[in-house]
Amino acid sequence: MTDRFHVTYRIRAGSLPEAEGRAVEIALEQTVEVPRDVVPKGYVEDVILGRVEAVEVAGGGVYAARIGYHPDTVGHSLPQMLNVILGNSSLQQGIRVTALDLGATMQARFPGARFGVAGIRRLTGRPRAGHLCPVLKPMGRSIADLAVLAATAVLAGADIIKEDHGLADQPAHPFRDRVPAIAEAVARANAQRRDGTRALYFPNLGGPAPDLVEAAHRAKAAGADGLLVIPGLQGFDAMAGLARDTGLPVMAHPAFLGAHVLSPDTGFSHGMMFGTLMRLAGADISVFPNHGGRFAFSPGQCDEIVAACRAGAPGMAILPSPGGGMTPERMPDLARAYGPETVYLLGGSLLRSGVELASVISRLRDVLDHASEE
Repeated sequence: MTDRFHVTYRIRAGSLPEAEGRAVEIALEQTVEVPRDVVPKGYVEDVILGRVEAVEVAGGGVYAARIGYHPDTVGHSLPQMLNVILGNSSLQQGIRVTALDLGATMQARFPGARFGVAGIRRLTGRPRAGHLCPVLKPMGRSIADLAVLAATAVLAGADIIKEDHGLADQPAHPFRDRVPAIAEAVARANAQRRDGTRALYFPNLGGPAPDLVEAAHRAKAAGADGLLVIPGLQGFDAMAGLARDTGLPVMAHPAFLGAHVLSPDTGFSHGMMFGTLMRLAGADISVFPNHGGRFAFSPGQCDEIVAACRAGAPGMAILPSPGGGMTPERMPDLARAYGPETVYLLGGSLLRSGVELASVISRLRDVLDHASEE
């Protein structure tokens, strides 16, 4: 017998009966999208129709509903999986997805990340301690300057060189010219490292949808070690396809996804969006806004994201990557809070170091190494 996958919804309602009624409506809306009394008997009613399996009081006018869906509602399509999880119900108030239990059948269909924590460690050659990830920015900087910045960071001990998500195909740094130049700079700097580690270069994969696959393969041929993808703009299925087609690890950027999580009564929980869904769509690293910076995520929400990246299905654990307002001064506390299985992003604050950038990166490398030994 094929096992169902289960979605947990946070429902706002005035009473338990009302919440139970809303759960029934969700099960209908997310599958057959017709009134209950006209659902066809047989296969449609017995298999396709979503099943409300539990509705529990969560307190404060909030209820948790667990609904089971048959794999036949999805097939092997990731867009359809997302459609069944929330779809039309995203257009209604007071419904928020908080958990996904794939079950064995859907886990086999959607295996998730191809590299994950262990794979990224294998590529960087760093067996323990957190990964340090300087960001190449800002938009408008010359290719030559970006290449020098990348090489400087690699020689100082960085693990991942990530392009800013705003570096697309602009006149100052066209993708076709930028990626080979930076990849070459990273490769030259890697050749000078003597500790058995190497930095990985993740260019930002922007541009029109029809050009994404070609651009990804061009980046790989030029020496890129991974891809930065923005699923909020390019689509979760596009990210999954790029990971599959290129065989490169993928870092997912959260741009354009904030509106899906900022309301407590709609969309997705923080862990679902930046942990579970990123894993489902094949990301190996998930970037999210760290608390205490210029974004409004709380420590609890960040902890939820980290937990979703690391534990349970879909697939293997991936690396959470806090960023946005990260500063060198905060690194010791952050290293203790997030631990070694983390990619630590540093952008604008790191650039403030100016000519001292290499020494700052080197000190941060020491902080992460020391934290892993405590």
